[in-house]
Amino acid sequence: MATPLIWIDEEVQAEPALARPIPFVFKTAGQTMLALGQLATLGDGALANLAELTSDFFEKQTEGPDVLVGALPFDPTQPSHLVQPERVLRVQGKHDIGAIPGLGGGASSHAAAPRILSVDPDPAAAEFANAVAVALDQLNAPGATMRKVVLSRSLKVMANRDFSAADLMRKLSVDESVTVFATPLPARLHRLRCLIGATPELLLEKRGGHIVSHPLAGSARRHRDTAEDRQAGNRLLASDKDRREHAMVVESILDILAPYCVDLSTPEGTCLRATASMWHLGTRIVGQLKDASLSSVHFVGLLHPTPAVCGLPRNLANDQIMKLEPYDREFYAGAVGWCDSAGDGRWHVSIRCAELDGNHARLYAGAGIVPGSTPEGEVIETSAKFRAMLDAFGIDGGRFDE
Repeated sequence: MATPLIWIDEEVQAEPALARPIPFVFKTAGQTMLALGQLATLGDGALANLAELTSDFFEKQTEGPDVLVGALPFDPTQPSHLVQPERVLRVQGKHDIGAIPGLGGGASSHAAAPRILSVDPDPAAAEFANAVAVALDQLNAPGATMRKVVLSRSLKVMANRDFSAADLMRKLSVDESVTVFATPLPARLHRLRCLIGATPELLLEKRGGHIVSHPLAGSARRHRDTAEDRQAGNRLLASDKDRREHAMVVESILDILAPYCVDLSTPEGTCLRATASMWHLGTRIVGQLKDASLSSVHFVGLLHPTPAVCGLPRNLANDQIMKLEPYDREFYAGAVGWCDSAGDGRWHVSIRCAELDGNHARLYAGAGIVPGSTPEGEVIETSAKFRAMLDAFGIDGGRFDE
């Protein structure tokens, strides 16, 4: 059973909740990283110059932890939100991350969950299916150069009182196959916002001269019945459409990283990757750098957004996203993570997530569209991808594929 985070000192726990910025929480397998407070904000740098900005920041840094934490938006031309925390704590093993100060909960809290007042699809499932059909027309047109595009839809949720990031993180943490995170976002109308999620996808980790990426593309819903569940995984592994979609992502990442590596490989090849609610095709990519001084942010700038969340070629896919999606993705399908002054860092793709803004939340799910996709199939896939977050919010997701 998870134990409370007793390693947070009494001074921090005693601060009024409204006096504290929302903390950054990053829970990977076996370790929880907590960044408390904000000493500085990096500024409004776009991804193209983020490596230079972070390097300049660390050169001028005179106090506080030598780490920046936060989120990068889907659109690499938009400002990132990275902050230098006052304190950073890393703890091994299982802990009750819901007890973290500033997340709107506590280890002994037994308050009832907020009552859901409304759940509004944006776009509706039928409208999303129409957008997929338009994208397929573009992909299948004679002479088409676009090979893949990723389209998303969202659910706008309103409750009778503010959502508790702490309670949501407790529920999401039950699935130990994902990285659970909460990260502050720029305030809107003087209200604190955060992005919370349970992502299965590693964009990039760098430690010294070693890098790892673990892209996912190609998905199928899991089932309660063991035999049916295994069949779903095997069908995904044998699917020509899904393997083609996955190969596009892996080849793109390999092509980008290869010039920087003395060795680059996919040791296990393409394998099934399971979360509590989804099967994915995944390929772990490992590399040894020629120049270990290059930072994790440098490589994130090269990779993001990958074909797993945007498409291929990137510019054509992004044009279609801008035309076919009725909202700005903001930090959905961006990246969340940390980097330090040595250039090390870990960044995950911000999927299976929700933006929290008081008693409002916006949940997101996306699907990769390639020749062979169907509008109905992509509606089913996005409905399945909503499931992890809907379960955390206590919402029955069955009606959102209609």
